[in-house]
Amino acid sequence: MFDLHMHTVFSDGKNTAEEMVQEAIRRGLDTVGLSDHSQGDPCGMTWESTEEYKKEIARLKEKYRGQIRVLCGLERDFMSEDFSGYDYVIGSVHWLTMADGHHVSIDWTAEKLREGAEKYFDGDMYALAEVYYAAEARVAEVTKCDIIGHFDLITKFIEQDPTFDLQHPRYVAAWQGACDVLLKTGKIFEVNTGAMSRGYRTEPYPHAEIRRYILDRGGKLILSSDAHAKENICSGFDAYGEGCLAECPF
Repeated sequence: MFDLHMHTVFSDGKNTAEEMVQEAIRRGLDTVGLSDHSQGDPCGMTWESTEEYKKEIARLKEKYRGQIRVLCGLERDFMSEDFSGYDYVIGSVHWLTMADGHHVSIDWTAEKLREGAEKYFDGDMYALAEVYYAAEARVAEVTKCDIIGHFDLITKFIEQDPTFDLQHPRYVAAWQGACDVLLKTGKIFEVNTGAMSRGYRTEPYPHAEIRRYILDRGGKLILSSDAHAKENICSGFDAYGEGCLAECPF
């Protein structure tokens, strides 16, 4: 009865932090974690709003004490600077930094992803995927995260725009290599239902083969809604809880 990945008006969410907490109470959660995007992400908070965010979460912790446990989290992008003072951190790769200083967006639109492949990888989506998973392999080291966010985010548009084969040997080798590195860290992988509630996918990140790979090697999974609106809190949790942690780890 917890959900630790959600966004508010402090970054790219629809609702206020208090509205998200109130909805979590209405749904009967024991613990709710707010995790807005970090400074450095184009959708993220500024340094000033980060301090406002922390103060607001502290206020909500006190106001709703006894009704629900409120945690102050952060979704820290791979490109963001160091942060401290959070109850937990979700580490994510939303962008790849190229040698010329420009960035390739992984999850903005399918068109932007294809444009990045054409411009920097001669249209080779597997080469892009290899660079993406090389970054994912370092996400725990770089972000100092507790939870690994949407591990295969690069597949956000794969059902609508199948530009590469999930079973291609290069793609499989790329995600398995990154997964093997991250499993050694002991970090928790999230089972993220956010792309489902927003209509991009019919199953969560990471896909079933990766989830089984993680569990078979002793890894830990945690359900996350990645809700950007209060109505999506805990979305899809009934269908994908198998193998996930039953109690909040923080």
